[in-house]
Formats: sequence, C-alpha cells, structure tokens
Amino acid sequence: MPHLTIEYTANLDAHTDIGELCKTLSHTLVTLQDATGTLVFPLYGTRVLAYPAAQFAVADGEQGRAFVYLNMRITPGRSPELVQTIGDTLLAAARAHLAPMLDKLPLRLTLHIDATPPGYEGKFTN
Repeated sequence: MPHLTIEYTANLDAHTDIGELCKTLSHTLVTLQDATGTLVFPLYGTRVLAYPAAQFAVADGEQGRAFVYLNMRITPGRSPELVQTIGDTLLAAARAHLAPMLDKLPLRLTLHIDATPPGYEGKFTN
C-alpha cells in the first residue's frame, strides 16, 4: 500500500495528461522519505489509478468546471505528522502538474487519505 485513486471530470483530458499525473504521483509516493530518510511506502505495493467521470455536475452544473479527487488508502500506524507530510507532498505534486491549465478552467482539487486496517486482505503475485 498505498493505493491512490484519482477521479476526475473528463473535460480535463483536453487540458492535461492524466497518465502523466499518475506517473508523477506514483514517483512522488515511491520516493517519499520520513524524517530518518527511510522510504515511507514499498515500491511494489504502490498503485495509482485514474477514472474519468464522463457525466458530472460540479457546483452549479456549468460544464466548464472541473474537479480532481484523490483518495489514498494506506495502512495504519503512521504518525499524524507523517500523514500530513504525505498529504502536503502529494497535493503539491498534483498542483504542480495541473498548474499549466489552471487559467483555462476552474478546478477543485481534493485529497483524502484513509488510514484504516483492512477487514480482509488476500494477496497473490506471480
């Protein structure tokens, strides 16, 4: 873990490369270090997936509005300060990627981090 899911309005595809955003955020996560210099997340447990919302209504429904919702699931046990650093770093990377299109349409960018233990977790790797 972490697993980061990106939901976004499909109108962003004309303004930015969401695949590159996925790569940027993945790189951010797998290189993030804590205060001791230890990597925060395992390389092979990191997932970043993006899903466009073809049908959407943002605020008053004006189709020129856009949103990007980042939802990250992590295993519990990290300090609140480290989770804050993770969030700040990830949000800064997303903002930097999206910066060139911010003057083209109004955008809401939200990050939500869930640190909850799984009820069940089965795994398989070949």
